[in-house]
Amino acid sequence: MRLIKENELASHLGLFCKQANVACSINALVKKTINETTMPPVAQWNADKVKYEGLPNGTSLSVANQGGLRYFRESMVKEGGFISIPDLRDPMSYKSFLPRPVVSKISFSFAYIEELKKLFGVVNESNMDEYIQDTLGACEKSPIRGEENTCVTSAEDLIDFVVQKLGHHVQVWSTESVEGSYENVTIGVVKLIYGNLSQPPVICHSMPFLFQVYYCHVFQKVKVYTVDIHALKKVNHAIMACHYDTSTWNPNHLAFKVLGFGPGLIEVCHWINENGIIWTKTLG
Repeated sequence: MRLIKENELASHLGLFCKQANVACSINALVKKTINETTMPPVAQWNADKVKYEGLPNGTSLSVANQGGLRYFRESMVKEGGFISIPDLRDPMSYKSFLPRPVVSKISFSFAYIEELKKLFGVVNESNMDEYIQDTLGACEKSPIRGEENTCVTSAEDLIDFVVQKLGHHVQVWSTESVEGSYENVTIGVVKLIYGNLSQPPVICHSMPFLFQVYYCHVFQKVKVYTVDIHALKKVNHAIMACHYDTSTWNPNHLAFKVLGFGPGLIEVCHWINENGIIWTKTLG
């Protein structure tokens, strides 16, 4: 924190990044990426993964949906059936939260993006530059009707948001591994683990950024399932979220393009990717 206050971070950048386990330059993306040679490179990040709006102009459906089904119907996930799994990996899975006293000194805003990039040594037009722009854009966009959202930049902020929405008695769910990515897998046991439509869960997506950032949001009428994915190497215990009220979603959302229906006509399900978290209120 002293380095940031005294504008001396740049001269100690390498040591700070190593000790804080954050990504300070494009070179950091190379050092700890998934050592998995049997899978393609990590799918290129695009911000519509956490937005419920339309596809960007000029995006073809074949490109937007390549590498597995990102959105599907609940009826498509039945024991003994098959489904094509998208890339479950976090493009930057190794980063850590910064403590709240430290991150509070960093300008997390599109208005200060150049200052932010300079602070962490980010090269213009690099992958990291694109990640920063996408994340800040997603975090500053207004929620759609019926959605409550926030971006948390510290563990303290994450806990505060969850407690505010669900109280102190909660359970945490996450997908066990990235096994099954890019595979046409056999579905094993499917189990409903949270079905209280009157008390929605908090869903938090890990965002690609210099340090750990979560895009957390709350939608009404969401159920949560565990699904055994029988991948080539091992069984992955994945988490699936199904939205039963899609009436406020953009008609051009990828889910409707893929599934052939419009807002409010169907439920839409998706997997919780690596480092994603679902928080549910403890029933009882």
